[in-house]
Amino acid sequence: MVDRTLDISLLPWQQEVWNHEARFKVVAAGRRTGKSRLAAYLLIVNALQADKGHVFYVAPTQGQARDIMWQTLLEVGHPVIEGSHINNLQIKLINGAMISLKGADRPETMRGVSLKYLVMDEYADMKPEVWEQILRPALADQKGQALFIGTPMGRNHFYELYLYGEKGDDSTFASFHFTSFDNPILDLAEIEAAKKSMSSFAFRQEFMASFEALGGELFKEEWVKFSEDPPEVGDYYIAIDLAGFEDEGKKTKNKRLDNTSISVVKVNEDGWYVEEIIYGRWDVKETAKKIFDAVKKYEPVATGIEKGIAKQAVMPYLSDIMRRTQTFFRVDELTHGNKKKTDRIVWSLQGRFENGYVTLNKGQWNMEFLDQLFQFPNPLVHDDLVDSLSYIEQLAKVSYVSDFEEDDFEMLDAVAGY
Repeated sequence: MVDRTLDISLLPWQQEVWNHEARFKVVAAGRRTGKSRLAAYLLIVNALQADKGHVFYVAPTQGQARDIMWQTLLEVGHPVIEGSHINNLQIKLINGAMISLKGADRPETMRGVSLKYLVMDEYADMKPEVWEQILRPALADQKGQALFIGTPMGRNHFYELYLYGEKGDDSTFASFHFTSFDNPILDLAEIEAAKKSMSSFAFRQEFMASFEALGGELFKEEWVKFSEDPPEVGDYYIAIDLAGFEDEGKKTKNKRLDNTSISVVKVNEDGWYVEEIIYGRWDVKETAKKIFDAVKKYEPVATGIEKGIAKQAVMPYLSDIMRRTQTFFRVDELTHGNKKKTDRIVWSLQGRFENGYVTLNKGQWNMEFLDQLFQFPNPLVHDDLVDSLSYIEQLAKVSYVSDFEEDDFEMLDAVAGY
């Protein structure tokens, strides 16, 4: 008697995706995590459960589909495979269901079908209309499911779909992010060896599955320097870029909303030492407490909050904490200065980074800050941390101007150039 038992062995991250109840799953994962093997298992199991309709695996080209998936399907599915046809890249299972391997570069071959299950591999390399105009409608009559898998390639339609699933507003979509380190079978030494031979950008994209692009190149990696030893001389400044506040009891699942960012910087004649950037999305009371705690800890020369309705909302709570603790400090109002955000951030930060006048302390906030810095001014990427740091220029300059009394003196920033 032929053994028809499938031997399905899943890694922890694969099991997480497998168990999730979302109809459409978007998986951004690093190289060698096991994306293709998970796709193969799901293709076979869903085909076995299909009473009618087709099951498609779609890669950017049909050649890629063959190279990536053909042998894997034959390997993991051999107990339930009745026949295979390499010429048309189709595999027939014992229940009569057919798994077809397709190329997104030939969308005309996928029209007019009824799909039960779909895998789109390396979706970032496909034209989005293949999904939107051809394959999504093909899932409609059977309410079929789909898995999108791939390694990020900048901020594109795959990134937007990932964000849509991450947002959580549509329960039919779910997004997952895994790095090559999530595959316990992969030798860690091999990953570290690859890291040494690759650019940091390439490593973050290929192994860490980071959605980033070589955007505007306004800030370069070689300009960034770190030190865990703050300068002995200097004054602290704190600049705050506030996010909007949600009503209590109406917590959103959206992880991509703006964050409040609190930049703590020690300034001296040699430049800026960024002690830490505290960031998160909090209600107005917790935001006031975060600001107060930072000021109490670092005792800055000046504290500033970006002008706007958010500042008006947080100040009563901040003032209340001051009264209750009998600890008072002045809050300056930070303004845009009639400059566009891009110009303001570039003028205050680009020259300083390029000339070595900014040093970062090491901390958990580094990854988020550097992602925002290197992607700026990408409209798909937040800039809250970068924005709050740029406001330090305004605070520090104000304190120095008071040292001069001449009416005709005009303060110029030698680094920023204005």
